[in-house]
Amino acid sequence: MEKLDRLLKRLDYTLVQGDIGREITELVYDSRKVVEGCLFVCIKGAVSDGHGFVEEAALKGAAAVLVQEDVKAPASVTVVKVEDTRYGLALASAAWFHHPAEKLKIIGITGTKGKTTTTYMVKSILEQAGYKVGLIGTIEAVVGDKTIPANNTTPESYIVQEYFHQMVEAGCQCVVMEVSSQGLMMHRTAGFLFDIGIFTNIEPDHIGPNEHASFEEYLACKGMLFHQCRIGIVNRDDKHWEQVLEGHTCELETFGFSPEADLVAEEARLVGKPGYLGVAYHAKGLVDMEVEVDVPGRFSIYNSLTAIAICRHFQVEINNIKQALKAAKVKGRIEMVPVSDEFTLMIDYAHNAMSLESLLGTLKEYNPKRLVCLFGCGGNRSKLRRYEMGEVSGRLADLSVITSDNPRYEEPQDIIEDIKVGMAKTSGEYVEIPDRKEAIRYVIAHGQAGDIIVLAGKGHEDYQEIKGKKYPMDERVLIQEVLGELAQEG
Repeated sequence: MEKLDRLLKRLDYTLVQGDIGREITELVYDSRKVVEGCLFVCIKGAVSDGHGFVEEAALKGAAAVLVQEDVKAPASVTVVKVEDTRYGLALASAAWFHHPAEKLKIIGITGTKGKTTTTYMVKSILEQAGYKVGLIGTIEAVVGDKTIPANNTTPESYIVQEYFHQMVEAGCQCVVMEVSSQGLMMHRTAGFLFDIGIFTNIEPDHIGPNEHASFEEYLACKGMLFHQCRIGIVNRDDKHWEQVLEGHTCELETFGFSPEADLVAEEARLVGKPGYLGVAYHAKGLVDMEVEVDVPGRFSIYNSLTAIAICRHFQVEINNIKQALKAAKVKGRIEMVPVSDEFTLMIDYAHNAMSLESLLGTLKEYNPKRLVCLFGCGGNRSKLRRYEMGEVSGRLADLSVITSDNPRYEEPQDIIEDIKVGMAKTSGEYVEIPDRKEAIRYVIAHGQAGDIIVLAGKGHEDYQEIKGKKYPMDERVLIQEVLGELAQEG
């Protein structure tokens, strides 16, 4: 039980009716979860508006409602009005859990690409140095020994605060979290101060209905992080870095290849052999060290530079940083799977044209004998994505193997036909094998010395969605099954 006035202490509000000192049993923002004595926060969503459920909430016994619009409520219900109920929910949630963020060091990472990999790199380095670290990200939240699959990159503010509370209880000292532009725009991270805020990069993405109205809005939302952190660390090589920092209130550090950055990467080189692709470089400026990362491409340099820049503030020794960067792995993000001494096989989450182009472009720099790309596209999603992915793979891969992803309510063959429309704009070779396991069997059985083979699109997912039902399907399991079957066949 909490007093309503304590939950609203850090908020500007107007008491419309009722008693501000009454006891509250629960904090609820979903009308279906209203219980006797709760505070119901009315959120305006894309699908429904909580303000329309005030009477229903009152009938279920809600003690108070938090609103941003005028509503009719029985005299028994306390009505409190604020400018923005999403912001109100964030601050009330922080108070409900007794401000757990104040007991943690919180690192927030925003950017179009690199957030997930960087969070795991930071977690790996800090744990190597003896810290207990919580994580909130696109794939999962990690609280002590518990992992919770994620629905959003940045969860609703109540859930963020609940995770922080659980992390404090589990003995965590630090949290590293992905911070999406949507999360910032919707105040999911309001109500606390980040110790360190990171900007990795920005590209025109997430523009459209139910996302951002324009690139300028997307940029401004990313920039909100630098009004809410003590230290801001930004990629100086990104052409929008100064715009992102407009009006910032934090101390600043920069990283990149630019000699003007505070932390500079130089002498970058590719490191590759069958089953192993990586990068190495020298970091100078704020640190002086040789770095090697077991993940290919220029982006690995940026991701690792970011991780080094953060962990420097935790007094982590250089040897610990080096060891941890070599060990940091992210499920489904350029994840190498050892299957042969002759060719390289990997799993990656690339599931749109931009991410696939970046991935295949990176892998081509290693001069494989052949670059083989196995991929499909999701059903009940934009056909344009299929055309674009077909065109990218046809242009960059030596062989494309078109298969099924999550067909949802569509027929796999119909999706494949759409992919082939984009493929037809190129001279790229392809085969079509609708069954994903059979497609994986094909690429392994036909792998040649010096090939790089990438299974794109599923990444960390361990299911396939067909006709509204999710069936277990983990590519790692499929690979082992295929290897067993091929071994039996001799």
